[in-house]
Formats: sequence, structure tokens, C-alpha cells
Amino acid sequence: MSAIAQYGFQAFGERVSYAELIGQLAALAVVFLAQRRMMLTWPVQILACVLLFSVYLSADLGGLAIRQVIVFVIAVYGLIAWLRRRDPVHGVVVRVATWKQRGLLAALLVLGTIGTALLLDALDASWAPWPDAAILVGTAVAYLAQGLRMIEFWLLWLIVDAIGVPLQLATGLYFSAIVYIAFAALVIYGWLKWVRSRRQVLAAREAVAV
Repeated sequence: MSAIAQYGFQAFGERVSYAELIGQLAALAVVFLAQRRMMLTWPVQILACVLLFSVYLSADLGGLAIRQVIVFVIAVYGLIAWLRRRDPVHGVVVRVATWKQRGLLAALLVLGTIGTALLLDALDASWAPWPDAAILVGTAVAYLAQGLRMIEFWLLWLIVDAIGVPLQLATGLYFSAIVYIAFAALVIYGWLKWVRSRRQVLAAREAVAV
């Protein structure tokens, strides 16, 4: 682990560590797997968390490093939740969040960002506490919604991407910034796939009921 975190290569005049490369590629793979509602989504996410934790810690981005720990825990929960709720016919059945659930997600995002940013600033754990906190909390809330099979988690990812690209560029993590940009397109496609999957399941269940 220490070797893969310390060593890397030059790309476009910038150093890219092996941990950043493999971690971000694994994170990118998670999006493809999540689109298809595959159980492999969570083990690959766990791998990405371990690698990216070392990357962000070395870049003095405490919020992003802590995010990997939080996502690691949520990934374990997500794997268990998907295994327990898997339908024998349709696999992982996604759902639309209620307005109350959407309100709770929004409250977690806003209040969590404020509290985390103030904490990071007080501990001097990040040079950019507010965007760092927004990405940390946004990611955690998005993965929580993903574990609960809520379609809205894709929209939360768009918020994270919009904040993450400028922060990665400012930090000099150019490869990560490129991955974040690719995420945005994949997230939109994933959202459409989950919406289509939800409609297909509802149509199939209505046909059986008739």
C-alpha cells in the first residue's frame, strides 16, 4: 500500500500516483456497476475508498480523506442492504424517495456541510473547508440514498461533481478532476437507467396484477 501511494508517473506535466489512478478508475467502475444494479458495486467501492484515502491524506484534504472512511462504512452497509432486499425476479429494485425522505436528505446535506466545514476549519484539517465539507457530506448522503435504492442519489452525485471539479483542479489533482467530469455524464446516464428500470418493474407488476 505504501509503495502504490508514494510512486506514480508523469502525465501532461503533472504527477499521478498509482493510488490515485487505480482508486479513481475503481470509483469510475462503481458508476458503471451501479447503473446495472450489480452487487459488485460495493466491493469495488471499498477498494476505491482504501486507495483514495491515502491520496487525499497526502494532499492535505482532510475532508476528502474522512469521506473515504465514511463511504467505506456505508459501502459495507449498502452491500448488506442490497443483498437483503434483492428481488428474485428483478434483482435490486430501485424506488423513488417520498417528499419527506427528500427533505431529510436535503437537511442532512445542508446541516452536515455546515457542521463539517466548521469542524475542519477549527481543526485546520483542510485548506478549503467548505467545498471539502460539501463533497464529504454530499458523497455520504448520496451513498446512503444509493444503499436505500433511491433514484435521487444520482442527482446528489451531480451536486458533488459540480463542487469537486474546481476543488480537484485547485489542489493539482488533475487526473481526479478529469474523472469527476466523466462522472457527470455517467451520472446522468445512470439516473436515466434507474428511472427506466423503475418503470419496467412497475409495468411488470401491474401486468401480473391484471
